Amino acid sequence: MIFLLSFLLAFGACLVLTPITIKLASMWGFVDDPKKRQHPALLHTSIVARAGGLPIYLSVVLVSLFAVTLNKQVFGIFLGGLILVIVGLLDDKYDLSTSIKFLGQILAALCVVAFGVGINFITNPLLVFSSTGFGLGNVIHLDTLRLSFNFLGAHSVVILADLFALFWIVWVINMVNFSTGVDGQMPGVVFVALFVIFAASLRFYPADLNQLLVSQLSIIGAGATLGFLVFNFFPAKIFPGDSGSYFLGFLVAVCAILAGARVGTAILVMAIPLIDGVFTVVRRMASGSSPFLGDRKHLHHRLLELGWGQRRITLFYTLVCAILGAIALTLPAFGKLFAGVVIATIILGGLLWLNTNLPQKARK
Repeated sequence: MIFLLSFLLAFGACLVLTPITIKLASMWGFVDDPKKRQHPALLHTSIVARAGGLPIYLSVVLVSLFAVTLNKQVFGIFLGGLILVIVGLLDDKYDLSTSIKFLGQILAALCVVAFGVGINFITNPLLVFSSTGFGLGNVIHLDTLRLSFNFLGAHSVVILADLFALFWIVWVINMVNFSTGVDGQMPGVVFVALFVIFAASLRFYPADLNQLLVSQLSIIGAGATLGFLVFNFFPAKIFPGDSGSYFLGFLVAVCAILAGARVGTAILVMAIPLIDGVFTVVRRMASGSSPFLGDRKHLHHRLLELGWGQRRITLFYTLVCAILGAIALTLPAFGKLFAGVVIATIILGGLLWLNTNLPQKARK
């Protein structure tokens, strides 16, 4: 019952805060004006409010203050999320450089890691090939290499675990940001991802009390995301902006860690945007361009060229993520690996086909 109440409170809070944000964003110039902002991926023709991360973040924090058991990890998440929202809002207003935004992402990830959020182990993927995992056991421990030091007290850094967590958080933030192509696409994907993480963690509660925190945070995040989606679905009245995509990507990454390093589950659920993001980075670097330089060659752009509407693309992404989420909840670790390889092959094959076989007229 508490989870349903938390979900409804976050949903309702975002329903109230988002229209207020739309008005304030329009008053203070946090808008996306296609006549002033030149970007090859722009699809809208009228002025739309940005700053979508603000109502989502406020909804998550406000509900969490009442519904979540507060500890240093939660405050680390609040602080890291605040950094991302501030950086994103500044970018919504002033179009910050890529390097500044990337530093903000690293700083946010460092905050949660410093407050105790880390990946101490991952399930051994080699178990799919051998019952012994080639001597590595059922899990691969990342917490064996530790650096201890004294600075205003005794501290230690778990080197491999913290580096893996930093990479994971920053990577997911950027991959989720890449999926903000059409109205409602990114919130739809994130809503499914957070709900699946909630369901996965709930299976081990109350036997494992550590799962309570991630269950609370993920269902609150899902409620806030769904509330925002009401206003972001085509035709969008507000865009998430970098503040929204950064914070939601951050929340997914952190919840996956807190759920017991369910990185494989998160990857499988968000397979389409994650693989599309990796493919985009490789494609841009192979052509000599910056991996962060925008273009119209994402999967959603290719689907638009095939004649799909924005609503259809959003529903397609959301439905496929939901199907993959159901698969992730039912498969063991080696099954997720096998399913991930199959899905990745299909998605990459589709991307290669779309990038090489679309009619020349459609590409223009």
